[in-house]
Amino acid sequence: MTKQTILILDFGSQYSQLIARRVRENKVFSKIIPYNTPAKEIAAMSPKGIILSGGPASVTEKKSPHPDKGIFKLGIPVLGICYGMQLITEMTGGKVKNTKEREYGKTELFIDNNRTLFNHLPGNLTCWASHGDHVKKMPPGFINLAHTNNAPVAAIGHVQKKIYGVQFHPEVTHTNKGTQILGNFLFKICGCLSRWTMESFIKESVENIKKTVGRKDRAVLGLSGGVDSSVTALLLHKALGKNLRCIFIDNGLLRKDEAQQIKKVFRDNFRLNLLCVDRSKRFLGRLKGITDPEAKRKIIGEEFVRVFEEEAAKTKGVKYLAQGTLYPDVIESLSPIGAPSSKIKSHHNVGGLPAHMKLKLIEPLRDLFKDEVREIGKEMGLPEALLYRQPFPGPGLAIRIIGEVNEKYLDLLREVDRRVTDEIRKAELYEQVWQSFAVLLPIKSVGVMGDERTYENVVAIRCVSSLDGMTADWTQLPYETLQKISSRIINEVKGVNRVVYDISSKPPATIEWE
Repeated sequence: MTKQTILILDFGSQYSQLIARRVRENKVFSKIIPYNTPAKEIAAMSPKGIILSGGPASVTEKKSPHPDKGIFKLGIPVLGICYGMQLITEMTGGKVKNTKEREYGKTELFIDNNRTLFNHLPGNLTCWASHGDHVKKMPPGFINLAHTNNAPVAAIGHVQKKIYGVQFHPEVTHTNKGTQILGNFLFKICGCLSRWTMESFIKESVENIKKTVGRKDRAVLGLSGGVDSSVTALLLHKALGKNLRCIFIDNGLLRKDEAQQIKKVFRDNFRLNLLCVDRSKRFLGRLKGITDPEAKRKIIGEEFVRVFEEEAAKTKGVKYLAQGTLYPDVIESLSPIGAPSSKIKSHHNVGGLPAHMKLKLIEPLRDLFKDEVREIGKEMGLPEALLYRQPFPGPGLAIRIIGEVNEKYLDLLREVDRRVTDEIRKAELYEQVWQSFAVLLPIKSVGVMGDERTYENVVAIRCVSSLDGMTADWTQLPYETLQKISSRIINEVKGVNRVVYDISSKPPATIEWE
């Protein structure tokens, strides 16, 4: 790896992605890998440090997941968090036991040694704990760094070997000074430097794209108009110039007038080599009779690739397909081999890709979160209208229509969606929330309109706040805004007589309904 990297071994913790984000906030690159990655492979990556995530298992269980023991012999600093600390204890000669004195939630931490991991921290602070196991016996050479009222050993360290463990979660905001604790590990113990910036990423990405594609070969990019594909287009254009051809596919699953708007922006403003093709009938034909959301995603993903291959075949020298895949897409779609975390859903450009492709993939944003992509877009001069555009799923409105997709439902949902967006913008909330959209439900309800009984469609409004899409909270929209949205939909969109509001957070729900 050319950049300084912290590797995070994933043991199924709900906070693994949060650990990665916290490391990056310190301008150090981080990457999540399966917990059972061989030590030789880890050594070949030349990381500056290794973090063992927490997890739902207990080291006292016989089949609990363990990393390659060789990681402790690489001479690379290691930090174990919660379950990770218990693993360090058991695997280096200590003992962990399950006790009745469990710690869940906010706990007072008392620091006994502030020379390394807790350098320049106060004598006690509030931390967030979630465990039922405690260290009964510390491994040889380790010292006790901190304790709580219920856990005599809440943090351990082997100064010479640079192996540390904490029984709490420094990555969550509930832990006071958690960022500083991680910073001490990154900078004081691992010797990292704050070099992970979007400016450095742009420079490195452009060089990598040039080396990958070369001077003679060409690449095609699926341009949707969203911030991900737009930033990908700018990176590819900067690296390849005329050897990049952007293809916009109208799959019939877009929002109202979206196809026309995208053509105008990218042809007139960016002067990109843009080809627009209408394949709406083809996509809708493949989706006929399909109700399973995973099947929808896979069909749409496959059709996207096939259309790209067909269009690319018409252009000489095209060997690469570029996509705006992000890190959350990868994490949610593909569980690391052997990792205990489960697949949440297939994203059309990750899990939905066909097994055999004629084109090689280029995914320059694959290791980035959404807010990092926006930073790059800002750095490269992307207009704010595109930069802060709310995320729109690759499968489009197909996964916002619960059940079978057809033109009638698509037209209805487009009209509903436009009114939702219009009122959110009028309330000056569009850029403050992560996503705001409508979902067409597969049910009808009784209503009264014009003194007559109606039996029409129900739509759900979904509005969430988030930073990167990995977690999200439902937005408490003003009652006035909700009233206007409901009133406009019911009065202006024929075929809808009931509007409901989704108040689910992620997790346990996902942002999209399918």
